[in-house]
Amino acid sequence: MLTWTLTTHELHLRYVWKISRNASSTKTNLLLRVSGGGQSGTGEAAPNVRYNETPELLKQQFDALQANGLTAVTSLVELDELLATQPVAHALSFALESALVQWLAACAGQPVWQWLGVPPPARTVPTAFSLPIMEPGAVAGFLQEQNAARFQLLKIKVNQAEGLELIREVARVLPGHGLLVDGNETWTNADGVLGFLENATALPGVHLRFLEQPMPAALAEDYRYLRPRSTVPLLADESVTDTADFAEIARQFHGVNVKLMKAGGFRRGVELLRRTNAHGLLPMLGCMVETTVGIEAAMQISALADVHDLDGFLIVKDEPFGLVGEEAGQLFLPA
Repeated sequence: MLTWTLTTHELHLRYVWKISRNASSTKTNLLLRVSGGGQSGTGEAAPNVRYNETPELLKQQFDALQANGLTAVTSLVELDELLATQPVAHALSFALESALVQWLAACAGQPVWQWLGVPPPARTVPTAFSLPIMEPGAVAGFLQEQNAARFQLLKIKVNQAEGLELIREVARVLPGHGLLVDGNETWTNADGVLGFLENATALPGVHLRFLEQPMPAALAEDYRYLRPRSTVPLLADESVTDTADFAEIARQFHGVNVKLMKAGGFRRGVELLRRTNAHGLLPMLGCMVETTVGIEAAMQISALADVHDLDGFLIVKDEPFGLVGEEAGQLFLPA
């Protein structure tokens, strides 16, 4: 039998993390550990309010799993069988599968990527760096303090009110720098998005490479209208769930941002990335605000993505685990 434990970690952030739907200076994530037979594995759960996930809910669900036979689980088949009778939030599902896969890979004497049957990660992986929503006047100081120029791609969180001004300020400080604008579903119709794109791309020094999830996922008809008219590739985030119809996604977007925390596990994340490729869409690998426990897991399958947005641990003040390093905008796994 294996020993499973779940611990809560309150993470203090290096700055206020503000997106279109909420803002916070701390984040509560959970670390799940499994051990037995001289080996262990650790997974991270980063609850997302977008999907009604809370630390309290995840702890309740974990306790229910413990009461219904989690200690007897020693394989992915057994985990699947348990979760079929005791469904849990996707973030907790990922933590469970991630920890168990690590344990199984360790028992087999293999790195996780090899055990999963995916190509090895590159020695270094470039990551985008995200800017939260802030007052436009604070942008220049933020970019300098964070040495943001070292990242090849800057991801700008926007809302309708301040989006253009944020982009203007970034382009003024770093003209020509590659930008990914993330709307987090802030616009309510396609015409509003098209107007924003027209104004944004006309700003001096703006090099807009991608626009991520500008409208709510429910607005499928608006996305079908927007896709052929958008001047930059559209990336799906919230629109891609575990039941996504990729033929339909391909009619709405040009690429997909896959997050393991949202996918609910390694296997589903790998499947989503492969289906993204199979439908001719750009595969991107993203993250939540996570420690290096979660980011290290994403690094294991990073060879399946063309764009990487794995900077969640750089937002965390005094990140406690040190499982992933970053230098000159490139991520690496310490020896």
